[in-house]
Amino acid sequence: MSVTVTTLQQGSGESPLKGDKIVMHYTGWLKDTSQPENKGKQFDSSIGRGTFETAIGVGSVIGGWDHGVPTMKVGGKARLEITSDWAYGARGYPPIIPARSDLIFDVELLNFIPAPADQRKPWPANWFDNVTLN
Repeated sequence: MSVTVTTLQQGSGESPLKGDKIVMHYTGWLKDTSQPENKGKQFDSSIGRGTFETAIGVGSVIGGWDHGVPTMKVGGKARLEITSDWAYGARGYPPIIPARSDLIFDVELLNFIPAPADQRKPWPANWFDNVTLN
């Protein structure tokens, strides 16, 4: 289980905490090491469709996002390289994502909305143990 976060553009200010609602743009590809930048078939993108909003760190998205996005700051852009066990694992997401597929996402953190104070939590000490920052 791991995610590698490569910063493409530094953001500024705070990073989201557990439970905050993130506002993102993203494009996702199947990882294919025979292709430039390891980007295989594109399977989804919010570009042109509208922003993607969800709570982070609470299991509403794949593990690679839950662990990778909190390393970012607002305005930041990053590439997330996510192993299959932190993506859709052995089941995949048929017919779009085959079983055991590693994924690549280019993401932009446009904003985040803090969760109510009683729901907003700091990240556990070991939350980022399987996150590699580039």
